[in-house]
Amino acid sequence: MKKTYIIAAILMIGGMAVLMSSSNELSTYSDFTEADKIETQVKVVGKLSKDKEIYYEPAKDPNYFSFFMKDNNGLERKVVYLAEKPQDFELSEQVVITGRMDKKDDIFLASDMLLKCPSKYKDEEVSFKKAAKS
Repeated sequence: MKKTYIIAAILMIGGMAVLMSSSNELSTYSDFTEADKIETQVKVVGKLSKDKEIYYEPAKDPNYFSFFMKDNNGLERKVVYLAEKPQDFELSEQVVITGRMDKKDDIFLASDMLLKCPSKYKDEEVSFKKAAKS
């Protein structure tokens, strides 16, 4: 066998391995009803429930932020984001959270958050991810 064939085969296998490992990172868009049934991470799109409590006390625990959100079907759940509260969070038009449901406490544990903020000129999206613990 020629060396080029062997190198090409190794590169193809490596590429397939990268694609397969990155597919585990993908999560589907869902709502809270589906998130209740799925054990893996999902993305839920919704709006902040401005009439409910937004809890963030940085002096007590700077990495605990909770709020209530309604998904696109109108179902409301408490969301806990174990990171600091994003700046101008209350101004966001739409929120996309990535995480999973904690069925015991009936809350959504968010690991990532994407905010769609209003702008005069264009829509801006701001993404927040928890820092990796060293």
